[in-house]
Amino acid sequence: MCICHLPCRPVKPNIIGEQISNKMGAHYHCIICSATITRRTDMLGHVRRHVNKGESKSKYIAASTAKPSKEILKETDTDVQVCPNYSVPQKTDSYFNPKMKLNRQLIFCTLAALAEERKPLECLDAFGATGIMGLQWAKHLGNAVKVTINDLNENSVTLIQENCHLNKLKVVVDSKENEKSDDILEEGEESLGNIKVTKMDANVLMHLRSFDFIHLDPFGTSVNYLDSAFRNIRNLGIVSVTSTDISSLYAKAQHVARRHYGCNIVRTEYYKELAARIVVAAVARAAARCNKGIEVLFAVALEHFVLVVVRVLRGPTSADETAKKIQYLIHCQWCEERIFQKDGNMVEENPYRQLPCNCHGSMPGKTAIELGPLWSSSLFNTGFLKRMLCESLHHGLDDIQTLIKTLIFESECTPQSQFSSQAPSNIGKQEENGVVIKTTDDITTDHYITQGKRKSNEMITSLAKKQKTDVSTEHPPFYYNIHRHSIKGMNMPKLKKFLCYLSQAGFRVSRTHFDPMGVRTDAPLIQFKSVLLKYSTPTYTGGQSEGHIQSASEDTLTERVEMSVNDKAEASDCRRW
Repeated sequence: MCICHLPCRPVKPNIIGEQISNKMGAHYHCIICSATITRRTDMLGHVRRHVNKGESKSKYIAASTAKPSKEILKETDTDVQVCPNYSVPQKTDSYFNPKMKLNRQLIFCTLAALAEERKPLECLDAFGATGIMGLQWAKHLGNAVKVTINDLNENSVTLIQENCHLNKLKVVVDSKENEKSDDILEEGEESLGNIKVTKMDANVLMHLRSFDFIHLDPFGTSVNYLDSAFRNIRNLGIVSVTSTDISSLYAKAQHVARRHYGCNIVRTEYYKELAARIVVAAVARAAARCNKGIEVLFAVALEHFVLVVVRVLRGPTSADETAKKIQYLIHCQWCEERIFQKDGNMVEENPYRQLPCNCHGSMPGKTAIELGPLWSSSLFNTGFLKRMLCESLHHGLDDIQTLIKTLIFESECTPQSQFSSQAPSNIGKQEENGVVIKTTDDITTDHYITQGKRKSNEMITSLAKKQKTDVSTEHPPFYYNIHRHSIKGMNMPKLKKFLCYLSQAGFRVSRTHFDPMGVRTDAPLIQFKSVLLKYSTPTYTGGQSEGHIQSASEDTLTERVEMSVNDKAEASDCRRW
């Protein structure tokens, strides 16, 4: 390794007074890749990396001149060809995220359950990228669906066509300018289905054509495409929305949430469900602007995304009922108690009276804030989730079965042990929107939903009455984190035992997918903490088993709970101000 003093690497001129020096700096040249490096230590590390990779001059030149090959991945028996750096959105046109496999399987089960109601379905993947989602629909559901994959990028459209040929699917290319059929298949191969590939803006496409199922998965927020999605969606169709703007939804960028969703949000213990209700509220407002209502089938908020799936109910009556379910939330910053504001247009003199806690009277200053507007009704449809579970078993999707079962328990707010003993035998026959849905397991059902037909006034009236009677059976909004409300100096009971203790106390209780240590219950916070303290053991009695503390009276328990709340409030005083 020799140092070079030739003028092949000029140094930036240094201005010292009026003298300008254009000296050439000493440097090194790599004999393998011809890179120019200034420092000797950097050069030694550079050569060492070549040696560790086993690269020589001839091998490096051959590798650099060769065109980077595309990698073929397989997911759910579907092959997909991806570009280099496929998992980095900034470095590729066709983004593919392997971590979103759970999202794709949930949407597939949703479409499979909808395909049991009516066939064929006009389906749209508005942001195809590699086309993996639309390919799974067409390959596994066959003639039950007519798939359209759209993307605005030319390279992505070309990659989608290549992936269609890779999976033996016939491609129909459709764009603004032309429409042509591509029948390139090898000899002896049979087409497994047709896929229409379009290259246009998603808003334009959804304005031009009607669909039964629309999936929106843009990079970031999806609020810019909601109006177009609900403009031409057919009656009783389904719209699924995947939002990946986690920083704004999870209250890390509150100003962005106010700009995109028009809501006020702070970081709370139930921030994931708060994010899901924010997205549902935005979807509901977009549907109401098009004289349509929605029924939320399920909402999932995980680490990487927020997925909301809704069924569209056409008509101004359904739109009005949907708009009434968007409300503001009152949240206490001291004890984290929460409650939705009461309906009405009159200004209330003291909104703190609505909260079950007494923090406003015992703590200085303003203790509560107003969050929202949020979706205040149910986030799950138990009948549809059970049908999704059947479809996941039928197609062998083992990865999401545990999640769907958790959603079913959460929708009924029932512990898993009670659900298993009370599970209905006929899962295929489910009642949704006031009518019985026809599935493959229930062939004799007479109330079949006809595609595209407008609801009668009697059906709308019965649906409104049914929704009013089902308010009491909805799952309680939000959840409590058992670690967040732990008592200082006490050992908490196990989560499964704590769920049993709350159930024995007469409250509805279940686990939640939003938080692994979260408990969804209709118990007020003071009762929640009382039961938690009642079955906790002091830390200094290491050998004592869990159970009832006989020496503590009910008044003492309540006092200790209030003292714990006050201690946590004082500890969070610095963070709050």
